[in-house]
Amino acid sequence: MHVLRNHKLNRRTVLRGSGAAAAIAVGLPALEIMLNPHGDALAGGGELPRRFVSFMFGNGVQLANWEPSTTGPNWSAGGVPSLLQPLVDANVVDYVNICTGMQNRFGGSAITHHEGMSIFSGYDFVLRPDLPGFASDWGGPTIDQVIADAVVASGAGLPIRSIQCGLTKFDSPADNGATAKAVSARGEPGALTVLYPEQNPVEVWDSIFGEFTSIKDDREVRLSVLDAVAEEAARLKLKLGVKDNQRVDAHLQGISELQTKISALPPACDIIDSPTHENTESNGSEDLVLVNQIMSELIATAFACDVTRVASNMVLSPAGETVLGDIGNSGSQHGNSHANNQEYHDGIQFIIARYAQLLAALRDTPDGAGNLLDSSIVFCSSELSQGASHSWQRQPILIGGHANGYLEYPGIHYQAVPQSNPNDDLTSAGNTSDILLTMLRAFDSNAASVGGGAQVSSSVLSEIMA
Repeated sequence: MHVLRNHKLNRRTVLRGSGAAAAIAVGLPALEIMLNPHGDALAGGGELPRRFVSFMFGNGVQLANWEPSTTGPNWSAGGVPSLLQPLVDANVVDYVNICTGMQNRFGGSAITHHEGMSIFSGYDFVLRPDLPGFASDWGGPTIDQVIADAVVASGAGLPIRSIQCGLTKFDSPADNGATAKAVSARGEPGALTVLYPEQNPVEVWDSIFGEFTSIKDDREVRLSVLDAVAEEAARLKLKLGVKDNQRVDAHLQGISELQTKISALPPACDIIDSPTHENTESNGSEDLVLVNQIMSELIATAFACDVTRVASNMVLSPAGETVLGDIGNSGSQHGNSHANNQEYHDGIQFIIARYAQLLAALRDTPDGAGNLLDSSIVFCSSELSQGASHSWQRQPILIGGHANGYLEYPGIHYQAVPQSNPNDDLTSAGNTSDILLTMLRAFDSNAASVGGGAQVSSSVLSEIMA
């Protein structure tokens, strides 16, 4: 039911507090009153925004348990490999395009675990002989930051350029430099700013909702944000129809639940006045399911409020030594990758379940006539294909969402070249940077290329485009 359409609301409308809480503001999701009658565009004629997330995990996969036997549309009908089963369990499999057999055209000297990170940028790394161990820096901007540049250039005027989340704190002590510690870097080659991930959900919350920063030590005030905007919310609802009122209620309830989830957990340290989950547990004791759920909901909330349209989640760094205690593993994921054992398999499956968790959080958040997963691209990959071989060919690639009809939905399985033996055949073809350009074109239709040197791409992967 559409009512009071003469009360036009801007997409950037926020609810603001008053009096002592005047600094507090809560963004709103896309409401019917902001959209055209079909709910597929803004009332002023502009397209609904698209969003992007990079999701990176270290130590590769087991290709024999990764690549589906069926290519093309409806790839899951031919049987879902065990490592991808979490996509089915979370009911997000139709949203996922999977690319296999792709060639990473890295052209430098291999130092293991670093060269494959170029799948997120399209540039060879820069060696760092001044740092201990295996060390390199990004050779060019990462795809999330190139897309953030495109969003800024579009004139969106968002308060936050991008969000950088992490999951586990336990990376590789043998691997150093920006390539090993971050999945986001902005700027031009030779003059990059590295954006490191934050694994503390409370810090991510504060970075998104900056109004709370100056009062972060005042728990009572910080957690009363919804009370502060209640009066203005009540006035706004008088202008809205039934569905918009329901959406506002659901949106505010979601913020309330997220605040409660962060604040009501057992304290991570002996600070009585800050009983919040800060992810400070030791290796093997981190609650990564919980942390990822909070991070996923933070990203979804930021997207729904149009605070930002770009995020990254570095779940496990290259050669990361995390012990996945959530599932009872006793060895680190890096060590298990060399052993290629059951713990390694279970760890990969656990990580893909965290990817599915993010997709589900976006799917469950309304946006226009659909949901946030309908309007997003969630790019998932690792620096290796098979952990034991340290190869960076046939890397795992998942592309979730369909960006408002830009990508194939239901997703397809695109295979650049088949394998003769999934246990040791790393034959590859094409160019992984083609996927980067394909995703960038969803945000900048005039983008000519991505990457540099041997990895540069000026061609899209049309097979995964709608």
